[in-house]
Amino acid sequence: MAKKISVSKNSNLLTPLVYFVYLFVIWSSYRMSFRFSETLEELYIKPVIWLLPLLYIVPKEKLKFSDLGITLKNLFPSMYLSLALGVGFAFLGLIANIAKYGGVNFGANIGSLLIGTSILISFMTAITEELVFRGYLLGIFLKKYNEGLSVAFTTILWTAIHAPVAFFIWKLSGLQLVFYLGLTFVYGLGASVLFIRTRNIIAPVFLHVLWEWPIILFR
Repeated sequence: MAKKISVSKNSNLLTPLVYFVYLFVIWSSYRMSFRFSETLEELYIKPVIWLLPLLYIVPKEKLKFSDLGITLKNLFPSMYLSLALGVGFAFLGLIANIAKYGGVNFGANIGSLLIGTSILISFMTAITEELVFRGYLLGIFLKKYNEGLSVAFTTILWTAIHAPVAFFIWKLSGLQLVFYLGLTFVYGLGASVLFIRTRNIIAPVFLHVLWEWPIILFR
């Protein structure tokens, strides 16, 4: 059985829950009120809004880099596992792309961005979101609950924070909305289990990038 991710014995649930509410309210409000370029939002604005509080929370709770999965341990196994699991998400994205456009149209939602810029944005988004949900929140839940409940709580919060964008920004409805939220939930489960098994943030980061491209193609 995999060892539980270590977190401070003084950790409690109030801090992570307040942090999540902060993220949900502030990030959702920002997305519905302002619209800048994707490059500006994902490379600069999101890291500030999402990660700045962690600069206070992490030392306050006496967490180490390794508690957040920032380690070289299990680096290559993490990459192999995430790439293998990511094939399934890429396949779902291909099916969705064919269903939406009647064929393979990989440039449909990249817009005017260069492919290199799109990949950079994907990795930055993955690092930001995975540090919060897998590195911090999942680690705290694992201190209080068993693996099953911890994964479930993290995945529910993960899906919830992506819902406002789907409703109000992308205007998804019907089967599109069900497919998106379903894929988001399934990804959350896979990324959480993968992080528990590898205890390396690289695993969910790589998986996130492979998951995000089907979402880009789908929407």
